Amino acid sequence: MKLTVFNGSPRGSGSNTKILLKHFLAGFCEIEGNTYEIHYLNQVNNHEALVEKFREAETVLLAFPMYTDTTPAMVQHFIECLSPLRGRTGNPPAAFIVQYGFMEAVHGKYLKHYLEKLAARLGSPLLGIATRGGIEGIQAMTAENTKKIFEQFYELGHGFGTTGRFEPELVKVIARKERFTQNGNMAEKMKQILDGTARYWDGMLKSNHAWDNRFDKPSLD
Repeated sequence: MKLTVFNGSPRGSGSNTKILLKHFLAGFCEIEGNTYEIHYLNQVNNHEALVEKFREAETVLLAFPMYTDTTPAMVQHFIECLSPLRGRTGNPPAAFIVQYGFMEAVHGKYLKHYLEKLAARLGSPLLGIATRGGIEGIQAMTAENTKKIFEQFYELGHGFGTTGRFEPELVKVIARKERFTQNGNMAEKMKQILDGTARYWDGMLKSNHAWDNRFDKPSLD
């Protein structure tokens, strides 16, 4: 299989999306004959130039972070550039990987529905949608705490390279629970503190001069 990958993260080659793709593609390429090419949306001013890459692709994988429960602006622009291909016979089959910082799988639920509709409107056979929360801060985590996540994405890529589809049960495992209980949320918070994620967020608050406002609740009356 020849896979055309689009990385839609605004952070590009320094992104969490790239890290997950690294392990996915390592598993994918374990299967003899599989190859890929990757394009970074943040490195291309004219996304219409990538429409031809999509049009000519054998199989497509679009991976990106979720921003405010939807796609980053550059991903949405790329999708809109694909509109001339709507209804065209022979559009490539497509798969999607979406990662985000929220812990619960429910946050990716409606974006998943959107991607299902997108594939249908393009006439691209849908090969799978994998969503995973809790990824923001992954670059600050220890190897021990990322081992399981990376193994899951390696396995996802290996299975995809073998069957041409995401394995549904593995997709469920990767997504984790749709909602955590109150105790579960507390456990996740403690895990963040213990694995160093909290240090990452503290650093982000300080670097953006927001540390003194970290307990503000602007949405409350």
